[in-house]
Amino acid sequence: MFDEVSPRYDLINDVLTVGNDRLWRVATTKAVAPRKGMRVLDLAAGTGTSSAALAAHGAHVVAADFSEGMLAEGRKRHSGNPLIEFVHADAMALPFEDNSFDAATISYGLRNISDPRAALAEMYRVVKPGGRIVIAEFSTPPAAIVRGPYTWYGRNVLPRIAGAINREAAEAYRYLNESIEAWPTQDELAAWLREAGFERVAYRNLTFGIVALHRGFVPREAAAARAAAAATQADAPTAADATQASAKPVAAKQATETKQAAETKQAAETKPAAKKSAAAKSAAGKPAAAGPATAKPAAAKSAEAKPAAAKPAAAKAEPQSGGAKSGGPKSAGAKAPGTKAAGAKPKAAGAKPAAEKKSAAAERPAAPKKSAASKPAASSQPSTTETGSSDATGGTP
Repeated sequence: MFDEVSPRYDLINDVLTVGNDRLWRVATTKAVAPRKGMRVLDLAAGTGTSSAALAAHGAHVVAADFSEGMLAEGRKRHSGNPLIEFVHADAMALPFEDNSFDAATISYGLRNISDPRAALAEMYRVVKPGGRIVIAEFSTPPAAIVRGPYTWYGRNVLPRIAGAINREAAEAYRYLNESIEAWPTQDELAAWLREAGFERVAYRNLTFGIVALHRGFVPREAAAARAAAAATQADAPTAADATQASAKPVAAKQATETKQAAETKQAAETKPAAKKSAAAKSAAGKPAAAGPATAKPAAAKSAEAKPAAAKPAAAKAEPQSGGAKSGGPKSAGAKAPGTKAAGAKPKAAGAKPAAEKKSAAAERPAAPKKSAASKPAASSQPSTTETGSSDATGGTP
């Protein structure tokens, strides 16, 4: 829209304002107070008319605008002025570093921005602490006697005059009037500046309030606050790093739990297999050990048969020993030499009657060899046997 009206933009403004736009420009320049060495941002600079007024005081001016048509016209008009630099920029996302300018200003362009508060925040960011901003904008005349005729003029006269000068401008200036009527009052705009962080905010009306000139300063304490915020932002990890760092312990824990679960499952599967293998080996080895186990009952029987075989011999020895006691001298003489008694044992064994041998053989069960092998257990009573045999030698009938 502004690209179409750019060639005759300044002429239309002069006619529609009856030359008051020049006076408003002078007032705005004085409020900015530019001087040599300063760097000033002129937002919505258009063709650079306001920028040239600031540069006339020796300041370096960056003329920024969203309309390429306006910038092209401005470069053509002020090509020989080294103090003016034209830059295409969006006021809601300025392509400049923090604290880049000593001052910033915008004339009749803030209401054309879709989010004026975002533009104020950006101006606050790029202006140095202690620097100022100045806003010149159409407003609402506080006096009703002025407000009535002014509203009628904006709705009926302004678009027609603009269309007469430039056919393409009629629609643009019809929008201009609508945007002026919807624009907030002077006090509301001052509140927006305070919300953005500016201090010492003030305004004054020009031409009965048809235009209002607002001014605000960036606090000097903002420098320390911005430095602290920048340091915090530089030291603090990004959101992605935080998510990744918090996810690492969780991932490690899950990996550990998965590994432990796999090891537990493997161990559980291995144990039954090992038990089955051991059981199979034990079952294969049992038949070999079963032989001696089955042989034990026979040995036990022979051990149980021993007392039965020993009892008759002991019974026969008792009457003989009794006979020996009656012949006292002979019995005492026989006991004295221990060697003779020991040597007499075979004789006594040989002197047993045949009937006793038969009875002993008849009473003993089969497997006599195992019985004889286990006989040392029965010979644990040597005194009774030896004494009986010795007496039997002495008292043989």
